[in-house]
Amino acid sequence: MKILYGVQGTGNGHIARARMMAKHFQTRSADVQFLFSGRDASAYFDMEVFGDYEHRQGLTFATTNGKIDTLKTLREARPLQFIRDVKHLDLSGYDLIVTDFEPVTAWAGRIHKKPVVGVGHQYAFGYPDVPEEGVDFINSTIMRNFAPTRYRLGLHWHHFNAPIVPPIINPDEKPAKTPGQHIVVYLPFENQLRVTQTLQQLEGYEFRQYSPDLSDGSDGNVQLRKTNLHGFKADLCSAAGVICNAGFELISECLHMGIPALAKPVAGQSEQLGNAAALRQLGCASVMEDFSVAAIRDWLASQPQHSPRHYPDVAAAICDWLLKGQWHDSAGLVESLWQRTDRAPLTLAKTG
Repeated sequence: MKILYGVQGTGNGHIARARMMAKHFQTRSADVQFLFSGRDASAYFDMEVFGDYEHRQGLTFATTNGKIDTLKTLREARPLQFIRDVKHLDLSGYDLIVTDFEPVTAWAGRIHKKPVVGVGHQYAFGYPDVPEEGVDFINSTIMRNFAPTRYRLGLHWHHFNAPIVPPIINPDEKPAKTPGQHIVVYLPFENQLRVTQTLQQLEGYEFRQYSPDLSDGSDGNVQLRKTNLHGFKADLCSAAGVICNAGFELISECLHMGIPALAKPVAGQSEQLGNAAALRQLGCASVMEDFSVAAIRDWLASQPQHSPRHYPDVAAAICDWLLKGQWHDSAGLVESLWQRTDRAPLTLAKTG
């Protein structure tokens, strides 16, 4: 079986999941070609595990100061290039298309009548019991059609009685035996100068602020870091807490290791608003609507403690499931993974 695996590159969470998938595909000697889209080719880093991967422009949302910027999104979109990329993507040698919300591979697979399996967090939405917020007709239509699939396997922090599995994380990552005093801050969709200035008002705390737009340095009680894989992971595993947007992957890593997290959803982004609603419902992380000194100070003062969730090696199980070719039936995979997850419910509705 030869697989084309499309990855939405806008956020690092999709890429982090793909790294774990690539690792397990390699151990199984699977024939997999990765394709990334959603950011400039020069903006990717630490991509060695993906070998000779392909790149396309794709589609993405633009943000300004922590909010979806509709006009900027439309200005930066290049629909004719997207159509050309879809039309000219050669799928003749592939048996299966897997997409983590990557639109070029998904649409090319649909057009060429190839089996397309969606594996990702976005594919958890749309089921009756999955928390959603800020979803109108336009958002719902975009979510359904952005990267369409024939089969889908959602990822989320709870199964919500749907074909959803736990998050893909690196199960070998563990919190430091003696955590540091620093707070990791990763808010890539916010104005970084404003983030720094806000953190500087919280005297007595040490922050390590990461962003692709920063250069390494320090500014008072804030250590500035350009986003990188190994340094970020080291700081994360030893962190006393994390402040981040309400994306999926970083919060999943915090839940896995029991690190307190404070999430700020990107305004107007239905996925992040839904994540915030889920975090409130599950009571596993704190949420702030606005990035402010008061909200952060309240969280730091209370600093709720959470026990690690200890997610299993979900990527390994998904790789085996994909290679078996029974993509229409995920019930056994779903039930098995939740039974191996700490705090899993005692019963799980059958899914198909």
